[in-house]
Amino acid sequence: MPPISDSRKRILVTGGAGFLGSHLIDRLLAQGHEVICADNLFSSTKRNIDHMHSNPRFEFMRHDVSFPLYVEVDEIYNLACPASPIHYQHDPIQTLKTSVHGAINMLGLAKRLKCKILQASTSEVYGDPTMHPQREEYWGNVNPIGPRACYDEGKRAAETLFFDYHRQAGVPIKVARIFNTYGPRMHRQDGRVVSNFIVQALLDQPITVYGDGAQTRSFCYVDDLIDGLLKLMASPADVTGPINIGNTREFTILELAKLVIEITGSRSQIVRKDLPRDDPHQRQPDISRARAQLGWEATTPLRDGLERTIAYFREILADELPIGGENRKASLNS
Repeated sequence: MPPISDSRKRILVTGGAGFLGSHLIDRLLAQGHEVICADNLFSSTKRNIDHMHSNPRFEFMRHDVSFPLYVEVDEIYNLACPASPIHYQHDPIQTLKTSVHGAINMLGLAKRLKCKILQASTSEVYGDPTMHPQREEYWGNVNPIGPRACYDEGKRAAETLFFDYHRQAGVPIKVARIFNTYGPRMHRQDGRVVSNFIVQALLDQPITVYGDGAQTRSFCYVDDLIDGLLKLMASPADVTGPINIGNTREFTILELAKLVIEITGSRSQIVRKDLPRDDPHQRQPDISRARAQLGWEATTPLRDGLERTIAYFREILADELPIGGENRKASLNS
């Protein structure tokens, strides 16, 4: 992909050692930019950025965005926040601080530097939606005191801060509402449905489906998602968002489980458990804005993205695979 511009930029990516952040940094470095990765490594891992340290244009800073950060940069991508329930519910107060204090600190930095800042918001701002598919105009259906509120309401408050800094202080902002994304470098224990199913299938463990499996999600491959973030950051100043970034193809959780079993050749059986409280029943983006304002839409079919993601997990789980696991892989690839 060609550079965003002819000039090299110095770019800050908070949460840069995470799943999405590390893929974003890969792309920014490939475009010739200098990148500062700020991450406290709570839900991320150095493994995601190990290959970057030999690049002289890459710098890692262990830092918690709930505290101010003083650096000189041209652009900021604010991705810092645990994004899976198992991580953001571990310390819900700190999760809320990360979203709110982190937004204040990064917006303050952007205000001082007079630079663009992109907020990685989330489809969780829609809660358990009564509108389907979800459009950016929809205000959502969120339980403000439930176990998911630390994340949902934290991200909603961060969006409020972004637009108030934009209106009051003229900070140039971009807000992306990210829908379910998957791909290599997902944390194996993040509790998300794609990584859960793949790990369980590869280890021939029972695959856990909550409820009847009829709840839906729309799965966006990570490369497509990064394309969307880059296009949003490069868009004209009057394109502030929020803009949905996600795949419009909707699948039930049960369909996903069966597809993962098929691709892996797993012997796993599907088991049912009770649906967690406030778990959304439907999730599908309306990406009319992204198409019109960014010329973007997801293009990677679910099967193709799953095959790449499964290959990644086969590698990191190589020492744990059951006997015959590699043979099943070979037969599937023959």
